[in-house]
Amino acid sequence: MRIGASNRADKGVRAGIFALALLVSAVSASAGACAPSGPTVALQSVDGRSVNVRVEIVSTPEALQRGLMWRTELPEDRGMLFVFGSDGPRSFWMKNTPLPLDIIFINSAKRVVSIAANTTPYSLESLPSAGPAKYVLEVNGGFCARHGIAAGASVTLPPLDDPKNR
Repeated sequence: MRIGASNRADKGVRAGIFALALLVSAVSASAGACAPSGPTVALQSVDGRSVNVRVEIVSTPEALQRGLMWRTELPEDRGMLFVFGSDGPRSFWMKNTPLPLDIIFINSAKRVVSIAANTTPYSLESLPSAGPAKYVLEVNGGFCARHGIAAGASVTLPPLDDPKNR
């Protein structure tokens, strides 16, 4: 008798845990669906399509230096936008960065100056812009080829003076 009662109690506890897990999962999913989309950069592809990338915006010296170092995942539609004070020569490297990236250099006229495509993870090689750039957008390696983004493409940036975008 005790064995049967214990089994029923165990089944009830397991069912309760399973129901709780389902509830937590549903709440998490709905919270993600309601989350704000965040700042977005729009890139014009060579065939005229607009390709959107949700970005983290960085402009402090510490964040500019750290970038995507140590990140092991980056969703296809996400990236990091570096904002500098003015146009100038820019150079990046892949130190402590395990993901291959496309590094998109953008000038103050909001045009793509150049792209360092499919960078080598952890490389200390300097990856300079082909011309002065005020903004740099890092996305997954191969992103530009997959979406038809090339030098000369126009770029639409989110409002950079909006504190919620920082």
